[in-house]
Amino acid sequence: MLTKIGDIVETIPVVSPETTCGVINKMFKQNRKLEGIAVVGEESKPALLMRTRFFQLLGTRYGYNLYMGRSVKLVMNSDPLVVNFDEMITDVSIRAMNRAEDELYDGILVMQEGRLLGFVGIRRLLLEVANIRAEMAIFMNPLTGLPGNRIIEDRLQQATQQKRFSVFYIDLDHFKSYNDSYGFKMGDSLIQATADLLREQFSGYDSFLGHIGGDDFIAIVNHHNYQLPCSKIIEGFEKMKQEFYNKEDMRNNYVIGESRSGITSPIPLVSISIAVVTNRNRSFQSMDEIVEEATRMKKICKSRPGSVSISN
Repeated sequence: MLTKIGDIVETIPVVSPETTCGVINKMFKQNRKLEGIAVVGEESKPALLMRTRFFQLLGTRYGYNLYMGRSVKLVMNSDPLVVNFDEMITDVSIRAMNRAEDELYDGILVMQEGRLLGFVGIRRLLLEVANIRAEMAIFMNPLTGLPGNRIIEDRLQQATQQKRFSVFYIDLDHFKSYNDSYGFKMGDSLIQATADLLREQFSGYDSFLGHIGGDDFIAIVNHHNYQLPCSKIIEGFEKMKQEFYNKEDMRNNYVIGESRSGITSPIPLVSISIAVVTNRNRSFQSMDEIVEEATRMKKICKSRPGSVSISN
């Protein structure tokens, strides 16, 4: 499965900013399938001229006479969407769809090590996203619709190649007791509501959210700013869970249930634990090392009462 934008990149003609629109006109007419032309000068970021934009400008009342003998700088988009070759196709598609309406169908320029690698047309991008989603559907968790274990493992391995990452290992405490007290249907609803809460914090192009199974989730971001999402998740969960208990249990702050040792006793209300593993102070060579550290930290989380988060 093709997953990185660099996997679908195509070559694109490159011209200098001094190139005239007359030359550009000939290039487009000689190649009817040419979607765009890159403009590369001394500036570090390349510009882009799409076929549709070019001929729309020429088609205005004085467009042909106004532009034909002048520089392409007058008609190019000097701030196109430029991405790195190893960015995920699905992440790039989100960025592309968040652009201004008049740029939605513009192609994307792809860089590698500071140099222009090529171009991805929006049609090719969306087709690949559709293919990826069709393949990913096989590996999605049926309860939440979030990526399951196979995709999570791929993303964790990719994280080891990133300059910065934070991995959130998230699960619910005392969830079994909740299921026993309120039934599996309410338990499923609580899991789905938790997934929706997590989506609010991990829906950007720079983040990933997966569902390991049961009440366990994994989130990954490409930075170390993990404190704010942790606090928002805990705050949101504590507010949300009130909808899943009756008034008496909320007032008591416990349910009567059977502990893991088989003894019936008061059991705390469900809470959320977040163990955050970052490479801020330690490097990780493999997915297994990240999982081992996250598991160790999760045990510490679960030894503390209430909803908590800790980081390495």
